Amino acid sequence: MTRYRDLGLIVGQLPTGPLNAITDVAGVAVGVTTLIEGDGRLQIGVGPIRTGVTVIVPHPRIGAEPVFAGCHRLNGNGELTGLEWIRESGQLTTPVAITNTHSVGIVRDALVAAEMRGRSDPTAYWSLPVVGETYDGTLNDINGMHVRPEHLFAALDSASSGAVPEGGVGGGTGMICHGFKGGTGTASRIVNDWTVGALVQANYGRRERLIVDGVPVGREIPVTEIPSPWDEGERLAGGSEPGMGSIIVILATDAPMLPHQLERLAQRAGLGIARAGGAGEHSSGDLFLAFSTGNRGRLESYKTEAATAPFEIAMIPEGSISDLFWGAIEATEEAILNALVAAETMIGRDGITARALDHGRLVEVMETYGRGPA
Repeated sequence: MTRYRDLGLIVGQLPTGPLNAITDVAGVAVGVTTLIEGDGRLQIGVGPIRTGVTVIVPHPRIGAEPVFAGCHRLNGNGELTGLEWIRESGQLTTPVAITNTHSVGIVRDALVAAEMRGRSDPTAYWSLPVVGETYDGTLNDINGMHVRPEHLFAALDSASSGAVPEGGVGGGTGMICHGFKGGTGTASRIVNDWTVGALVQANYGRRERLIVDGVPVGREIPVTEIPSPWDEGERLAGGSEPGMGSIIVILATDAPMLPHQLERLAQRAGLGIARAGGAGEHSSGDLFLAFSTGNRGRLESYKTEAATAPFEIAMIPEGSISDLFWGAIEATEEAILNALVAAETMIGRDGITARALDHGRLVEVMETYGRGPA
């Protein structure tokens, strides 16, 4: 797997964490299940299959020890379940999963079932999991409902705090970004003594608007040079028009932030998307969630807690929050670039091809604008 910095390219001003991933936030784990099967003409219920599921676990005891969280909607033509309770309570109480648009229900139900498995008495227990989606129907048999509960269970069981798979994997398997093959990407930034990490499922954007570190890469590598699968899908009917699609952004930090601060942090993901050329278009679902592990262990699940005395929590001063905003912006931007660079060319249903962003051409364009390898 090749990442953006493996090409000798750098974006942003802040240092990255050791893995340059959301898992640089201690305790956070990511797991994926990737489903690739079949070729040729679309047969609903048969294939071709180009999809999957990604799961982000804030820490191993998230069901019993919630974390503070906040969310933001840039454009709402999409789904991220469970946000109403997060807005109401300011707490995230489950892992977060991301899949394709038509598999949100089955993945949500599977997260409930997974939580029940760990309960000694699940009969009096309830759950409101957080599950997001982006549309992969240009490449995938999306109406075939190929994501099953066992795929979510496998992603949970494989979740690791190490390096994160990127590109056409997990929920990002069938995704397209700025007319290139897109998918899953992650990055992190060190901000003072804290870490901010981002994980994206990138499936948005017009080719001509792709910006890389300020360079108009999408204009320099137009669809006349590397064709867009959206154009191909539209000709075959049932495909998406350029610019349609969505992006889910999950931000994690170990900075001790309260829900209102995390809502503000989540908003900044939109600026990272804008720096890469995203516009939050009418047909796009741009939904963001930010959570903090900074008060881990101080909160007890509202599902099990008894009446207790008040307890103390920590919070960063509001005057320190701007640096974290910038970390979230840079981490989101680089996560998108990692998704693009890591993704490999994929042939989907009806032979529609999502071509990878050519690494050599990317470096050549960046050099032309004085942004090449150091």
